[in-house]
Amino acid sequence: MIKIAVLGHGIVGSGVVEVIEKNKSAIEKKLLDKIEVKYILDIRSFPDLPYHEKFIKDFSIIEQDPEIKVVAEVMGGVEPAFDFSMRCLRAGKSVVTSNKELVAVKGDILLAEARKYKANYLFEASVGGGIPIIRPMFRCLSANEITEIYGILNGTTNFILTQMVQEHMSFPDALAQAQQLGYAERNPAADIEGIDALRKICILASLAFGRHVHTQHAFAEGISAIELSDVRFARQAGYEIKLVAQTRKADDDRLIVFVSPALVSQQNMLAQVKGVFNAVLIRGNVVGDILLYGQGAGKLPTASAVVADIIEAAKHDRYLPGFGWESCEENIVVPQQEVAARYYLRLRNCIMAQVQKIYGMVEFVAQDDENLAVITPSMSGAAHCVLQEKLEQAGGQLLSAIRVLDI
Repeated sequence: MIKIAVLGHGIVGSGVVEVIEKNKSAIEKKLLDKIEVKYILDIRSFPDLPYHEKFIKDFSIIEQDPEIKVVAEVMGGVEPAFDFSMRCLRAGKSVVTSNKELVAVKGDILLAEARKYKANYLFEASVGGGIPIIRPMFRCLSANEITEIYGILNGTTNFILTQMVQEHMSFPDALAQAQQLGYAERNPAADIEGIDALRKICILASLAFGRHVHTQHAFAEGISAIELSDVRFARQAGYEIKLVAQTRKADDDRLIVFVSPALVSQQNMLAQVKGVFNAVLIRGNVVGDILLYGQGAGKLPTASAVVADIIEAAKHDRYLPGFGWESCEENIVVPQQEVAARYYLRLRNCIMAQVQKIYGMVEFVAQDDENLAVITPSMSGAAHCVLQEKLEQAGGQLLSAIRVLDI
């Protein structure tokens, strides 16, 4: 019998127990063995639950129990999740997690510890929730060199932007609705400022390119400055505004890794991703473009991915060779000042001739009584800042600057 422990009984932790009980027969057929949740670690008590006798408050019970082969860490945050995960791995127990913050910050250390103690550290649920992303990259696309990844990796921001497009809601109103529906936290900063998506793209970049990408070296810009006029002008030009996470190799072997709002062509697959759904476009040098699409969050979709990793870890009770990435202390991320892009600009107190004199042959997007919207030629982030200063010195006002996604 496979006996497991679950660290945390929040939304995902309770979902893990629910999925195992609901699909126990099917899971056991895949395992060719019985499965049992032996312990659930939580500081709270749940006396009304039918499995209340499984709850414990002392982690060392799990750590010291030789019957526990797999531990699901669904606590969130870096500590004590990191300490507990390390102790499990040192005891030869495989760990599976949905904890994107921990994987993004300490993934290289945990993977090295798993290798050392012949266990596994798996984290399918940390990036796409219920969307299989990690395993397809590791297994199904292993014959490819992955060259680029683009993703809509946060359902909260995608819901807000969808409401701005479809319901003509302002950003504050769309955010309030997301909070009312439970899609956004009371403090939504990690979502709307791009931090959640940044953690996820750093994990994907580390896996794709083999070196740990530190979140503090990458760049995140959120969606709080986007206004309805930007959404309207973008649509008039054949684009949708999305919060896009992206990574690719630069010419000098450094990595481009960042999250920002972007104008995405309505012909692009990513532009069709609506509501709370997520999608990841992976570009391989042999297979071309692969789009993975589905619910990126939620209790049962995320728990589904955690349980899939539990099955994987139970079936492979020794370390999976080749999985993961190596530590890298140096900064291997290209600064945003060096990254080139075309920019959508919404301007005030400007005429087209004046803008062309400063930016060159810009593409006209739209104009109303107050705003002029254009798209610039490709330029570096540093050049964009210099030209913005020239525009302001000439009396113009830059109201919005959004990158254009050219893929």
